[in-house]
Amino acid sequence: MNCLPRCFRAFCWTVPTLLVSVAISADPPAKPPLGLPSVPVPSDNAMTPEKITLGKQLYFDGRLSADNKVSCASCHDPAKGFSNGDRFATGVEGKKGGRSAPTVINTAYGSLQFWDGRAKTLEDQALGPIQNPIEMNLTLEAVIKKLNGIEGYKTQFKKVFGTDGATADGIAKAIAAYERTVISGNAPYDKFKAGDTKALSESAQRGMKLFFGKAHCSACHAGPNFSDNSFHNVGVGMDKKDFDKGRADISKLSGDTGAFKTPTLREIAKSGPYFHDGSAKTLEEVVDHYAKGGIPNEWLDEEIFNIKIAPAEKADLVKFMTEGFSSPDYPDHKAPELPK
Repeated sequence: MNCLPRCFRAFCWTVPTLLVSVAISADPPAKPPLGLPSVPVPSDNAMTPEKITLGKQLYFDGRLSADNKVSCASCHDPAKGFSNGDRFATGVEGKKGGRSAPTVINTAYGSLQFWDGRAKTLEDQALGPIQNPIEMNLTLEAVIKKLNGIEGYKTQFKKVFGTDGATADGIAKAIAAYERTVISGNAPYDKFKAGDTKALSESAQRGMKLFFGKAHCSACHAGPNFSDNSFHNVGVGMDKKDFDKGRADISKLSGDTGAFKTPTLREIAKSGPYFHDGSAKTLEEVVDHYAKGGIPNEWLDEEIFNIKIAPAEKADLVKFMTEGFSSPDYPDHKAPELPK
């Protein structure tokens, strides 16, 4: 059993969202798409076109890695749902991590970043992969020196931040500013809720009823981004001897053992494979996992239990998720020209 009730744990981990929303920039992004609130922007990192442009270049630039090949986009590729299409993330020299690459889509709405929530903000998150030895494997000192050896970057950092070239703070803020533009809304589900009764097929509408009812999906996939920003043990990988402890390694709370952040369902059709360990190749496999109640373990979330789902119901549920959350305005960003 979890040592804290799920609702209490969910409240604890949504507090940062409330705090962030107090410090909003005077220049927020443009009007958000249908179904989503305005993007929270920290007061010390206002969104500007120049900063976003710089952040996008850094995001797509392999020179931020030790071998000049691995960029943020390598594991968070727009063509693959801002994930990488593989079970695990792959870094320098082909090194494999132990977790899947979470999507960047709508991470702007998240209160804590990474599967285990170890970064409080997008700014904190941005510098982590650069320094990780199995991801990009560069020290901050090394990446700053490398960027300052590129005249185009040195000029842009001075223009955007008023600094004499790149700094760790500037790198983090620029990448985070760009990631706050990776937004997906205005999906068929949003249009249906806004009154367009033809926005969802009959199968998707049946799936929607299951999603918010019998299938119990909305217990965790809640709110406009279909994530409660909390951490749950959903019984994934818990049959392994050395299973991933997840959030517990960060929070040091036994009730968080095997718990991972609830991912958004926006553009879920594009961002597979699924779960923190990429163990589910398809959404059908995801539904099967939840229907059987996950892998039993002492920390299993109380929201996870056996549910009888007929084959036709599974098809409708998958139809709702793939059709309902796939936007015609998908942020299909292309790699920009990089500074020289």
